[in-house]
Amino acid sequence: MSQIGAPRGRTCSRSPRSRTLRSVATLTSAVLAVTVLAGCSSDEADEARAAAQDNAPAARDKVADGGTLRWAVDALPATLNTFQADADGTTSRIAGAVLPSLYTIDERGRPQRNPDYLESAQVAETEPKQVVLYKLNQQAVWSDGREIGAADFVAQWRALSGRDTAYWTARNSGYERIEKIERGKNDLEVRVTFSKPYADWQSLFTPLYPKQVMGSPDAFNDGARTTLKATAGPFLLKAVDRKNGDVTLARNPRWWGQPAKLDSMVLTAVARADRADALAAGTLDLAEIDRSTAERISLALRDARAGRNGAQAALAHGPGASITPSKALKSWALAHGSDEEKAEEVRAAREKNQKAIAAYATAQDTLAKYVVRKSLEPAYTQLSLNGESGPLADERVRRAVARAINRRELAESVLKPLGLPADPPGSHLALAGQAAYADSSDALGSQDTAEARALLADAGWVPGGAVRKPVEAGTKAGSEAEKKAAEKKAAEKKAGEDGAKTEGTKTEGAKTDGADKEGVKKDAAKDSAATDAKKQAEDTASDEGLYIVGDDKPAGRPAAPAVGAAGPESGTEILAPAAAAARQSAALLARAEALDTGTGAHAAQTVARTDKGVAGAYAPRGTAAPVTAPEAGKALGKDGKALSLRFVLPSGPGSEALRAVGDRIVRMLDAVGIRTEVTKVSDDSFFKDHVASGDYDLALYSWPATAFPATDARPIFAKPEPASDGSLLVEQNYSRVGTDRIDQLFDQAAGTLDEEEARELVRQADARIWAAAGSIPLYQRPQLVAAKADVVNAGAWGLAGPRYQDIGFKKKETSKGAERTP
Repeated sequence: MSQIGAPRGRTCSRSPRSRTLRSVATLTSAVLAVTVLAGCSSDEADEARAAAQDNAPAARDKVADGGTLRWAVDALPATLNTFQADADGTTSRIAGAVLPSLYTIDERGRPQRNPDYLESAQVAETEPKQVVLYKLNQQAVWSDGREIGAADFVAQWRALSGRDTAYWTARNSGYERIEKIERGKNDLEVRVTFSKPYADWQSLFTPLYPKQVMGSPDAFNDGARTTLKATAGPFLLKAVDRKNGDVTLARNPRWWGQPAKLDSMVLTAVARADRADALAAGTLDLAEIDRSTAERISLALRDARAGRNGAQAALAHGPGASITPSKALKSWALAHGSDEEKAEEVRAAREKNQKAIAAYATAQDTLAKYVVRKSLEPAYTQLSLNGESGPLADERVRRAVARAINRRELAESVLKPLGLPADPPGSHLALAGQAAYADSSDALGSQDTAEARALLADAGWVPGGAVRKPVEAGTKAGSEAEKKAAEKKAAEKKAGEDGAKTEGTKTEGAKTDGADKEGVKKDAAKDSAATDAKKQAEDTASDEGLYIVGDDKPAGRPAAPAVGAAGPESGTEILAPAAAAARQSAALLARAEALDTGTGAHAAQTVARTDKGVAGAYAPRGTAAPVTAPEAGKALGKDGKALSLRFVLPSGPGSEALRAVGDRIVRMLDAVGIRTEVTKVSDDSFFKDHVASGDYDLALYSWPATAFPATDARPIFAKPEPASDGSLLVEQNYSRVGTDRIDQLFDQAAGTLDEEEARELVRQADARIWAAAGSIPLYQRPQLVAAKADVVNAGAWGLAGPRYQDIGFKKKETSKGAERTP
C-alpha cells in the first residue's frame, strides 16, 4: 500500500488530536470513540518492525561501467501499457526503466519527487479549486528529441479520465477529478486544475506515456501492446524476442541524468519452478526465488566457506549422501557379479547415480557464486472471509474465525526461519514504516479461544446443534421474536387452523442489510463482545445477481467496453460501470494472483476435516486448555446443520507456503469447533473461478502495497452495490464485506489536502475494516532474491523501487586500484 510523504514523528508532547491517531478504537453503537494510549508510538518503533532493504548498496564510483545483467521475470509482458488490464510485473519493470516516473517510492514507502523529470511540483492554489503546478526539468526529452510537456499530460488525462469509453483502461483513479490541464508561463510549466480536491495527486502521471501512445484509442489499446514509439528513461526498449523469451533494454544515449552503469539489461522469462536450475546453470544474475532455492544457495555458501567443493557436498548432503561403504561394496559386487541381468541393472543405476552426483556437484559450485538477499515484500497475505452467504454472512461468525486464529504464530512460522521481522501487520492499508501505518487490530481483538466460542454461541452455533431439529425450517436462530412467531404458528397448526402459514421465513444464507457499525470493539471488553455484536446490525451485500469480475474479459487482451457505457470511472467516489469495473478488477486480480500462485496446474482435490479431536488438542501455542468446557472439541451446529467452511487453496508448486499456513489455520479453527472442507484447486482457476466469483468461504491470497491507500485501497474494501441491471458490483472487494461509513472515510481521505487529516481518516477506515472482519492480515510476504555476489544496488528493495541507472557490477580492487569487473 502506499504512503503520503510527510514528516510523521509523534511524541507525548503532541496535541490530543495527534495522539488519537495511534489509539485503540472501541466498538460502540453510535460513534468511533478514540482513546489515548498510555504509551506513545514513535517513528523508531514503527521502523523497528519494518525490514531493511538488502540490495548491496554501493556508491556509483564503486560500480563498474558496462556489462549486461540477466534478470529473471515471470513471463514476457502481454502489453507494454501499464494502464491495461493484462499489464503485469514485467510491464511495470520495463516502464520503470524506460518511462518518466514523476514520483518514486523510497525505502519507507513514501513518494519522492524525481528531479530527473521535475524541478518542482506543488499545490499552487486551493481556492476556488486545487491547482498543482509542475515545473519540468528543462533537459527532459523523449527519445525522438521532443521535449516532455503539457501535450503529454493532456493526452494521458484524456485517455484515463473515463470520459471516452473507447479507451480500454484498467485504472484511472484521480484522473477523473481533473478539470483541465494548461500550459503555464512557459513550455516547462504544466498547470493541472482539479474539479474536486485530490490528496493523492502525486500518484498521477507515473508512468508518463508520450502523446503518441495516449493520443488515440487505437494507439492506446493496440499500438502500445508490443512497442513504444518514444521513451524517456535511463534505458531504451531495444528488443522483445518472444521466440527466446527475453526483453532487452539498452542504455539510453539521450538520457540527461546520471548515465546507466550497465550497457544493457536482459529480462528473461523463467518460471519460478525452473529458477533453481537456471541459477545452477549460471544463466541468471538476478532472480526472485522461493525458500527452498534460498536454502540450497545458503548450503552451497556454507560448503564453500568450509572448504568443501561440490563433489564433496554431493557426498555429504546430495545424491551420494545415502551411499554407505557397505552399500557401495554391495553395489560393486553386484555390478561385477555372475548374474549378467542383475549386473546390467546395477551398472545402469550406478551410472545414473554418478551422473546425478556430478550434476549436483557442478550446480553447488555454481550456486556458491550467488548470495541471497532478503527483506519484506510490499505486500501482505490475508485470510479472506466471504461474507456474501452462508455462516460467514453473520458478522459474529466472521469475528469468531478471526479470534480463533493466532496471527503471530502464523507470521513466525513463515518469517522467523528466514531471520525476518515476524510481527503480523496491524493495518490493511499501510505497512510498518509507512507514514499512514497504525496498528488498528485491537478493533477486532487478538487470538482468544474462549471469546471465539462465545461469539459462535451467540450466533446460535453450539455443540450438538447439528443434530437438533430446528424450531421452524428456515427460521433464523438467535432471534427471540422469530422463535415466538414460530411457536405461535405451530400452535395454530396443531389447533387445526387450515391455511395458517409462516410468513417472513428466511432461507439459509440470506443477509441482513443493516446500518454501518459506528465504531469498533475494544479487546479488553471480552465479556460484552457477544452482546455488542448482537446489537449491531450487519452491513453486508446481497448474493442475488452476483456480478463476477473479469468474466467479460477475453483471454489475451482487455475487454471492450459495454455498448452504451458512459460516465467517468472512479476508484474514489462512485462505482465504475460494469465493463470498466471488470477491467479494473482483472488488473488488480492479476497483481494479486502473481503474488501467490505458481505455474503448475493440478486437478482439484478436496479433504474434509471431520476429526473430532479433544478440548484444546489443536489450540494455538500459548493458549490455555479449557478445562471447564467438556464439549469444546465437538463440532458445532445450528438447526440441524454442522458448521463447516469451504477453505479454497491453490495447488501449484509455487503455493507451498500458502498451503502450510492453511493447514495451521485449519487446526486453529478445529480448536473452537469450526470444521473446514479444504479444497485444493489449480493455480489457473484459483482466482478467476473461486476468489473473484465468490465460490469459497475462506481463502488465502495477497494484496500488493501502495503509497496511496485512500485511492488504491478503496475498491478493495468498497461496499458491494447493486448495478442498474440488478447485478452486484464488488469492484475488488472479494470478501463482499463493506459499509457505507468505510466508503465515506476513504472519500474524505482522498478529498482532503491536509496530510495529517488524510492519515487519520485512513486509520479510522482501517479500524472499521478490522471490526467488519472480512479480511484478516496475517503476515507481510518475504522477499528473497538470488544475486551474483558482484551485483550491486539490486536485490530485495523492500518498500522502495529500483533506481535502474545505479544497478551494475562491483568494480574489482587491484594493486593498481579499482578496475571494471569482467
